[in-house]
Amino acid sequence: MPEKFEHKKSLGQHFLNSDYVPKKMCDAAGELRGKTVLEIGPGTGVLTREILARGAKVVAVEADKRAIVSLEANFPEEITKGQLTLHHHDARTLDPAQFGLIKHSYIVIANIPYYLTGYLFRTILDSINQPSTLVFLIQKEVAERITRDKKESLLSLSVKIFGNPTYICTVGRSHFTPAPNVDSAVIAIQNISRNNFSTVRSEHLFTLLHLGFGQKRKQLLGNLSKNYDRSKLEDIFKMLEIPFNIRAEDLPVSTWISLAVLLQTQS
Repeated sequence: MPEKFEHKKSLGQHFLNSDYVPKKMCDAAGELRGKTVLEIGPGTGVLTREILARGAKVVAVEADKRAIVSLEANFPEEITKGQLTLHHHDARTLDPAQFGLIKHSYIVIANIPYYLTGYLFRTILDSINQPSTLVFLIQKEVAERITRDKKESLLSLSVKIFGNPTYICTVGRSHFTPAPNVDSAVIAIQNISRNNFSTVRSEHLFTLLHLGFGQKRKQLLGNLSKNYDRSKLEDIFKMLEIPFNIRAEDLPVSTWISLAVLLQTQS
């Protein structure tokens, strides 16, 4: 078994302690044999071991030097063969290209710190060098907000713009050491691409989303009127058959894209 060491609260560490969750995460990622997997924060290596067992090459990014030392001790053969590559690196400055990972040439599978969830979704999905599939173990409430909530959020739209999210399974607190205060869930994002940006700039769309959700309880038309001419907005809303009283959370991804395209031509 991988070596255990004391977790650091500052890094949001909750280490997996069973084989069940790694198997579910790898199953969600699809066939791994011969593929390259980027693992963020491998920790004690429980998930790493399952990925390697399925015949994948693992590029592991770990901020905790103690974990690097532990992984080197536990996977010497895989490291020597080049099946496992370790990088002592902070995920908050993650760029897949740094590790030779190019567009759609790899899969991401990771048990990530809760506090980095939104940042890592955006950084990885909005990268020029996107993965083909992404599997994260995150807070259950956040996974449900992305995949099951009837209302959209900045996070859910930021994910759906790039791919198709699926709620895989719920993961109880007992599967971690130390146990977190909330349940977790495995979420998979598949068919990742930048196809939605063939007609609109990424920065323009995300600026529009942030503006639309600026005051969540207010109507979308009012929020957007802070930056756009209201009469022009009303014309576009009519064109797209968007009700004037709709809120940002009730607008689906496809309509946000259409709205962004039309507003981009107006600016």
